[in-house]
Amino acid sequence: MRRFLLTTAAFLFSAPALAAPVSITALTHIRIIDGTVSPPIEDATLVIQGDRILAAGKNISIPRHAKILDRTGDTVLPGIISDHSHVGQYEGVTTGSQFYTRPIIISELEQYRRYGVTTITALGNNAPDVFDPLRREAHAGKTPADLFGVDQGIGVPKGAPPVNVAADQLFRPKTPNEARQNVDTMADEGTDLIKIWVDDFDGALPVKMSPDIISAVVDESHKRHLRVAAHIHDLDDAEHVIAAGVDILAHGIRDKPVPAALIEKLKSGGIWYIATLQLDEASIAWADQAPWTKTPFTLAGLSMPLLQQVSDPAWQQKHTTGKQADFARTSLAMNLRNLKTLYDAGVKIGFGTDSGAMPLRVPGVAEHRELALTVQAGLTPLTAIHIATQNAADLLHLSDRGVIAAGKRADLLVVSGNPAVTIGDTDRIVETWENGTATAGPIPLNSEGKN
Repeated sequence: MRRFLLTTAAFLFSAPALAAPVSITALTHIRIIDGTVSPPIEDATLVIQGDRILAAGKNISIPRHAKILDRTGDTVLPGIISDHSHVGQYEGVTTGSQFYTRPIIISELEQYRRYGVTTITALGNNAPDVFDPLRREAHAGKTPADLFGVDQGIGVPKGAPPVNVAADQLFRPKTPNEARQNVDTMADEGTDLIKIWVDDFDGALPVKMSPDIISAVVDESHKRHLRVAAHIHDLDDAEHVIAAGVDILAHGIRDKPVPAALIEKLKSGGIWYIATLQLDEASIAWADQAPWTKTPFTLAGLSMPLLQQVSDPAWQQKHTTGKQADFARTSLAMNLRNLKTLYDAGVKIGFGTDSGAMPLRVPGVAEHRELALTVQAGLTPLTAIHIATQNAADLLHLSDRGVIAAGKRADLLVVSGNPAVTIGDTDRIVETWENGTATAGPIPLNSEGKN
C-alpha cells in the first residue's frame, strides 16, 4: 500500500499541468462592419475565443461560460492595418537615428494600438539588430501590435531619403552590382519587402535614383521572391518604376492627373497603390489649425513638445505659407483626385500614411485622418474601411486578418456610432482588441452600460 501511494504521488507531481481554459468573450447587440464592402450586420453577436474569432453574425449561439459584453449602439470592425508607416525615427519634435530603440518603438506600437491600428508595416529605415527580433516577438503576440517591414531600404548617395539615419538603417549603392548585393543582404535578414526612394523632394535633392539602379533592385528582388515598393511623387517617376517592374507605389502621384495608359499598366500588372493622403495634409493642417487638430482624440496622441510646437503662433505663421506649404496643398489636391480616379478604374488600393516618419505624422491619428481623407476623395465610408482592413491585409499577403469571420485573428476596433454612415465615428473608440486582448482607446468615453 505504501509503495502504491508513493507511486501515485510521483505520478501526480510529474504529470503535466492541465492547460488553463481558453477565455471566451461575446460582444452582443453590436453592429458588425466586416471589412468587405458588404452592408453592416445590425444587432449581431461576435464571439472571441482566445486570440481568434469563434463566430460572428446574426443568431449566434453563445457558449455557456462566455463573458457577455453588451455593446448596444457600438460598431465592431477589423483592426486597421497600415501598409506604410515608420517606427523609431523621432522623439518629441526631434528626428534622428538615436531614437531607433526598442523602448521607443514599443511606445509607438502602444499608441498605434490605442488608436485601433493593430498591424503596422515599417516601410524602411529599420536597423536589423533592433527590428528583426522585435518583429519576431510581434508575430508571436508579445508586442502591443503586429509588425512587418523593410530592413534598411535603398536610396542613392546625395539623394532620397534626406533623413538622419544611421549606416545600418539605409543602403546607398553607387552601382547596380552594389544594389543587388544590398537586396541580397535584406533578403537574408528576412525582410518582408524591398523599398526604394526615387523622388528628389521637389528638386530639393541633387539627384534621383538612376534607371539602372532601379532595374537592378527590382530584378534581384524578384529573383529572391521579394516585392519592391517605390517612394515616388511625380508621374514621371511612377512611369519609370512601373516600367522597371515595381510591385507597389508607396505614395500617390501628386503632380499630374493619372493618364489612362498608366491606369492600364497598374491594373494589368496588379500593382498596388498607396495614396498616403495624410502625408501632405500633416504638412499644413497643424499650422492652419484645422478643426481636427484640436479635438481631444487628436491631442491625446501628441507628446508635450509637439503640442507646444504646433500651438506656437510663430511656428504656425512660418509653416502656413510659403513654397513648402503651397507644394503640400497642391500635392494633396492632386492626390485626392487621382485616388478617386484609380479606385473607380479598379486599381488595387492599399492603406498607409507615412506615419511615424516625422513628428507631424502622428501614429494612430494619421490613420484616422487617412480614413476621413479617403471619404473626402469621394469614396464611401464602407470603401475607406475596406481599404484600411481587407485590402491592406491583401497587400501584405495576410489571410488571417482584415475581415471579421470565424477563424480570423481577434484584431478588432470597437467604436461608438456607425462609421458606415459617418466615417468620423471611427474616432469614437471604445476599445481595441489585439490577439483577443482588449485595450481602452486613447481617450475615455462614457462607458455607462459597458463592462
